[in-house]
Amino acid sequence: MTVRAKHIIVHGRVQGVGFRYFVQHVGNRLGLHGDVRNCPDSTVEITVEGDAATIADFIRQVETGPPLARVQRVDAVDIPVTGTYSSFSIEGR
Repeated sequence: MTVRAKHIIVHGRVQGVGFRYFVQHVGNRLGLHGDVRNCPDSTVEITVEGDAATIADFIRQVETGPPLARVQRVDAVDIPVTGTYSSFSIEGR
């Protein structure tokens, strides 16, 4: 398995609707590592590491989000793998 990493920005109604907890749950359930945080511009920022197929599944689920969220756009770019994550966590609680 080749480990990949993505930096993801999620746009839409994604703050105040349990989105970070949803992302953390999906990431941990899929065995991915990384973190998720709210940004001042009302987006959500995600860093995720794992195999490419699992990350693709993760992104599909993020595009749907939890019931109260309204995801308008997901921007994902490849980034270097750091290997510093041991689980999937929420930053800035």
